[in-house]
Amino acid sequence: MPSRPRTLPDPPPTFPPVPDWARAAGARQTPGDAELFAGAALGGIHPIARSDYPLGQLWRQRLALISAEAIVHLQGRTEDATTLRDHLYLTRPGDDPGPAGRLLQAWRALARGSSLGPASLNAEWPVIFTDLLSVTIDEPAQEAINAALTASVGTRNPIEAASAAAAASLQLRPDSRPLALWLADAVLARRLNWPVPVPLFAAHLKRDDLRLAAGPRADPQRWRTACAFAYGRGATVAFDLYADLARRATRLLAVAPQLRSKDADAMVASLISEDAQAAQTGRTVSDRSSRRLFERLVALGGVRELTGRSTFRLYGL
Repeated sequence: MPSRPRTLPDPPPTFPPVPDWARAAGARQTPGDAELFAGAALGGIHPIARSDYPLGQLWRQRLALISAEAIVHLQGRTEDATTLRDHLYLTRPGDDPGPAGRLLQAWRALARGSSLGPASLNAEWPVIFTDLLSVTIDEPAQEAINAALTASVGTRNPIEAASAAAAASLQLRPDSRPLALWLADAVLARRLNWPVPVPLFAAHLKRDDLRLAAGPRADPQRWRTACAFAYGRGATVAFDLYADLARRATRLLAVAPQLRSKDADAMVASLISEDAQAAQTGRTVSDRSSRRLFERLVALGGVRELTGRSTFRLYGL
């Protein structure tokens, strides 16, 4: 009996590493170095951000999870990345995932793109923040922030554009730091002509740096420098994350031909483009068969179990 045809994707592309000297951005050297390091690090992830290979979607989702965890801690909450992932993947459709879960959804909406392309940023962000974060932006504030976004995107320097957008947002809505951090990444992507924003900023900006953006202690030059260091660190971490995911995806594709489940190829494709999968997500086989598929993948070293639990497990690269 002839074997069934396989429909596995090609291995993910690889890209030149971020220069070692650019990794010095984390050392907080002179302000003059900040944008140089950030530019080199952003240049390193530019081809990743422009690639249409499905792993880019997973990469952005993992960065969204990192960003959401940072914002949750900024707000004084205790949820970690594992808990946030549970809120997203183990909440039944239509149920409220809670404040932390909605925050992760907001950052995943940033990383998903779709209508968040360069032409429609102004129309999208108020809906996301109203629906997911219950941050109501009245019409005057929305118009003012939109005007600030338009002005900031018009600057030649992407770091200056992102930092100006965040500062303007904090001046108009000092009660919503998530809004400012979210808009900074959206504006940076628009300025760099990335098809989809990449969550970089929130997890790498120091808490004390936010006081430099707006309010009585505002210092525009120091704020811009702080943003440059944050983007330099964020881009370096993002590159390393992509390199790790690419290695894991290549390993998954190498072991995938050993799988015999009817659902195997579709599941492998999903694992390369989605942060996590529950064992009950089999499309054409039973839940039991789906669990066996994941157990086989773990045994082969193709995926990891992400929760550490014996029940309600989640799997991913």
